[in-house]
Amino acid sequence: MPRSARSLEPSDKLEFVKRLVRVLRRIFVVLVVIWLVITGASLTYNFATRERAEPPPGLRFVQTADLQTRYDAWGTTGTPIVLVHGAAEAVESWSALVPLLAKTHRVYAYDITGYGYSERKAPYTIEHLAAQLLGFLDAMKLTGPGQPKPVLVGHSLGAGVVAEAALEQPAKIGGIMFLDGDGLPIPGGGPPRAVVSTLIVDPYRTSALRLVLGSDSLIRKIYQEVCAGQCAPLTHDEVQVWTRPFRVAGAEQGLWQMVGPDFPAVQPDRLALLKNSPVARAVLFGALDNQGGSAEQTAAKCSIVYGALRSL
Repeated sequence: MPRSARSLEPSDKLEFVKRLVRVLRRIFVVLVVIWLVITGASLTYNFATRERAEPPPGLRFVQTADLQTRYDAWGTTGTPIVLVHGAAEAVESWSALVPLLAKTHRVYAYDITGYGYSERKAPYTIEHLAAQLLGFLDAMKLTGPGQPKPVLVGHSLGAGVVAEAALEQPAKIGGIMFLDGDGLPIPGGGPPRAVVSTLIVDPYRTSALRLVLGSDSLIRKIYQEVCAGQCAPLTHDEVQVWTRPFRVAGAEQGLWQMVGPDFPAVQPDRLALLKNSPVARAVLFGALDNQGGSAEQTAAKCSIVYGALRSL
């Protein structure tokens, strides 16, 4: 290599470094500008949508343990049945089932804290949710002597709630039924806590939530995915019923407190104690149930805890 070419090598390297620094600086400036634009748009959107919805008139509330719980009741005779909904649901989720049950039973449904219109109060652990349920049984006077013990029906998240309640105070409960749920932790767990605390932050999470709640098409798509495409499409009014609890004052703050890797559930070794419980148990699942796995996977997990299951 000629001497003149060799003498240029250090300067060439220096020039390359300078160019690289300029490029990186420009990229950084562009990213900062994009961040400022997105943040500004998010803050502006949040301010424009700051007005909160009012709860529907005529709601019924009762003090349960340490919080005010929204509930409803139907029927006048028969063994009491208490319906415990799943995540992101409310009393209204049972609207199609209640008229059938109320013909021969006293039926009760309430909003789990963190959802619906019940008071939102942390911690959102399975123990706290079970305490709300047990407090509801006491408040409704369903645990007194000389009367039938209530049957607790839990859907999805509600399965874990009724299981924990039955483990804590079996003498108050006549039976439990799981609907499309096994009470166990979500397979694989939730997202890593570091990811949750880093990415799910304001103002972006608030903007994202409000954009979803304001889109009928997105809510319908989510609903159809949960229903495995078997449910009738939601009307606009039905979408409003579904999303309104998330648009009342305090709902967003409560939701962010619930977000994390530790979804409320009963650990397998504790859930296995139900095998020796005096409380009657039943599990109902179908071919299209896919919460936490397929129907076959749900059956396998439940059989470990409750013994052999029979397909209906």
